[in-house]
Amino acid sequence: MTRYLEAHRGEFGVEPICRVLEGAPSTSYEAGRRPPSRRRLRDDALKIAIDRIWRANRGVYGADKVWA
Repeated sequence: MTRYLEAHRGEFGVEPICRVLEGAPSTSYEAGRRPPSRRRLRDDALKIAIDRIWRANRGVYGADKVWA
């Protein structure tokens, strides 16, 4: 929800988006202020590694081979 809010905040505003998605605006503001979680940081690092492996194999490896 927070990514969507960031992408469309200027177009619609936070409160109308939260009303439609049934979320509290205060939650979105709080989520924007806190630092990224360890899980988010680890996922970002893994995305880079997965992309490197996939490109090194000319983009033909599927999920099973990349995982191995």
